[in-house]
Amino acid sequence: MNTRIEAALNDQIRKEASSSQFYLSMASWAEGKGFNGTAKFLYQHSDEERFHMLKLVKFINERGGKADIPAIEKPPVSFESLEKVFESLLAHEMDVTASINNLVDICLQEKDYTTHNFVQWYVSEQLEEEALARTILDKLRMIGSDKGGLYLFDRDLENSAIAPDAATQN
Repeated sequence: MNTRIEAALNDQIRKEASSSQFYLSMASWAEGKGFNGTAKFLYQHSDEERFHMLKLVKFINERGGKADIPAIEKPPVSFESLEKVFESLLAHEMDVTASINNLVDICLQEKDYTTHNFVQWYVSEQLEEEALARTILDKLRMIGSDKGGLYLFDRDLENSAIAPDAATQN
């Protein structure tokens, strides 16, 4: 495996692992605040990010590279509000999108079309991740600080189709 590609993929492993921990921390905070539907959504999202990391680990190893399992920074444990949680989630996903786009660029520069093809799944996934975060933020901004609205939002998030779909993780 090309060393530049391997380094970029290993950097993406770190970002996906950090994402998983970040969403796990958000889920724990939400659960502690009584937002059980939001917590369920974020726990699922944390699992999805871990899946993204594992997919990269396996790809690197299958191609003859060496996957590097990183130490990760402790995520924040407290958030100002539910809206701030999802603003942070969107900003984080936008950073991950930029990282994936950089990975695509490196693949093209190195003419590694196999990895480029593999990474296209992540390009599509990031489009979905950002759209989902924006949809949720739009709903929260419509609700504002209305407690009844937040209650219904939390309940709907737990039961709705906007929750991450495990079937898309294959």
